[in-house]
Amino acid sequence: MSKTAATLPIARTWRDIPQQVKPRAMSREGKRRSTLRGLRLVGGLAALAILGTAAWEVVAVLQPAGATAPLPAARALPIGDNLELVTDGVLDRAWLRRTLALPASATLANIEPATLRLRVLTGGQVLAAEIVRHFPQTLSVHIAERTPVARIMAESGAGAPQEFLVARDGVVFAGQGFDPEMVKTLPWLDGVSPTPGGPGKALIAGMEEAASFLADASLYSRDLYRTWKVVSLARLASDGQIEVRTDAGTRIIFRPKDGNLYSQVARLDSVLDKVAGVVPADKIRKIDLSFENRALVAIDQPTPPPPTPGHKAAKPAHSASTPSELPPPPAPALQFKIYP
Repeated sequence: MSKTAATLPIARTWRDIPQQVKPRAMSREGKRRSTLRGLRLVGGLAALAILGTAAWEVVAVLQPAGATAPLPAARALPIGDNLELVTDGVLDRAWLRRTLALPASATLANIEPATLRLRVLTGGQVLAAEIVRHFPQTLSVHIAERTPVARIMAESGAGAPQEFLVARDGVVFAGQGFDPEMVKTLPWLDGVSPTPGGPGKALIAGMEEAASFLADASLYSRDLYRTWKVVSLARLASDGQIEVRTDAGTRIIFRPKDGNLYSQVARLDSVLDKVAGVVPADKIRKIDLSFENRALVAIDQPTPPPPTPGHKAAKPAHSASTPSELPPPPAPALQFKIYP
């Protein structure tokens, strides 16, 4: 072995060289992530503490401990006078109380909305009804009412004749809450045969057409319409005719199915203008407007003066008005049952 090899120093690596470089500082994004991790940790610990406290309280309530009072039992509240009525007509809360007839112990939990709805619909004045329960104790009733277009005198069962109202769809009902002065303006119906229409209802056929006729006639000539007292539908189905009787006893025949009601009303107005001042209104027996572009007028002949004594009485001329042709009473009574 040579002397030179024995005296060589031991080899060194780069790790043995002192490093004077400072470590790289943490970036702003790294600090934010570190902070968020800390916050998550703290939030998780807080949530666990809250859940533990809640669980302890539930256990304490469920345990029959003498220091923990039991929760009061729920109690149903009676409805009483907590009734709410929403309507588009004339009925009020007093009517609703009478109709529902709820016992003092009635609550929202023990009532039958379907049964109460049938009570509200019985009688015919209410077209549609909805029962809404607002807990804890308010009962709300929403209704849509029928509007009368005519009236009739009828016997309900074995009782005396009384006034009933008729809606546009033909439903007959007693009518509550309407202004009496408004009811007096409605014409009487004649020549109709009501039929049963369900519990507490009677129906009159042809009322949709009759109601349109009355509405249009009132629009075309309000003054003439005010003189109409009786509207007969006896020949509406067979001949398409509607007969009107005025307060002076004149019978006016219309044919609304022809589609020229405005022309018929105009002819009627023209006829009345021509005879005004010439023939008294109560002597005009009949005006027939059912013929196209014509109006047939029948006038009562004047009664001849009594014969002079000593002279043979002349045979009186035949009067165009016989007892059988006189208009019927303004409010003809009908025989039918409203409530089966």
